[in-house]
Amino acid sequence: MDSHVLQEYLDKHSFPIVVKKKRTYLTYEGLQDRYAYILKSGIIKTSVISPDGREFNLRYINSLEIVSLLRDEYSQFIDAPFNIRIESDQAELYQIDRVQFWKDINQSKELQMYVKDYYRVRLMYSMKKMQQMLMNGKFGAVCTQIYELYDTFGVQIEDGLLVDFVVTNEEIAHFCGITSASSVNRMMQQLKDLGAIKIQDRKIVITDMDILKDNIIL
Repeated sequence: MDSHVLQEYLDKHSFPIVVKKKRTYLTYEGLQDRYAYILKSGIIKTSVISPDGREFNLRYINSLEIVSLLRDEYSQFIDAPFNIRIESDQAELYQIDRVQFWKDINQSKELQMYVKDYYRVRLMYSMKKMQQMLMNGKFGAVCTQIYELYDTFGVQIEDGLLVDFVVTNEEIAHFCGITSASSVNRMMQQLKDLGAIKIQDRKIVITDMDILKDNIIL
C-alpha cells in the first residue's frame, strides 16, 4: 500500500495522538469505540479471543497504517473487531473520529483508493494466512510465522537474517493456534538442529532460509 496518501492526509489535520506504553491495550475485542486509529510510531499486535478463551494472534504492525477496521460509514460507535496491544516500549497513534474519517474519505479519490487497497491487501493476507495454517501443519505453521516475522522485522546481518524484535515461543504458539508453548519449544529446537535458525540475544536469526521455505506452502 502507498502510505504517502495517508501521510499527506494526516499532515493536513491536527488529529490528537494517543500514547500508550508497552503491554497496554488500545482496544479490546467487542468494546465499543467511536474512533479510528492509525499507527504513527512503535509496534502493536492485533489478536482475537476464541470462544474457549484462548488468544489467537493475527499480526504485528510496525509502520504507518490504519489499525482499526472502519466498518460502516454511519454508526458513531462500533464494536472493536480485535484486541490491539502495544508491543514496543511505547506507541503513538492518531485518533480520528470515525464518522468524520469516512466523510473525508468520501470526499477524496486518493483516500478512497487507499482504503480500497487497504481492504484488498488485508483480505489477501487473511486468505493466505488461513491457507498456510490449514495446509502446513504445526511445524510448517511455525516456519511460516518465522518467515512472516522476518518479513516484518528482518535485517541482514553477517550471520544471516535477524528478526530484530524479541518474540517468545508462547507468542509464536498464539500466532499458530498451538495450545502449548512447549510444542513450539520442540519445533524451534528441531529448526536449530537442522541449521535453519539460531537464537542470538533472545532474537531469532535465520541461518538457512531454504530450510524454512521447504516446510512452507507459500
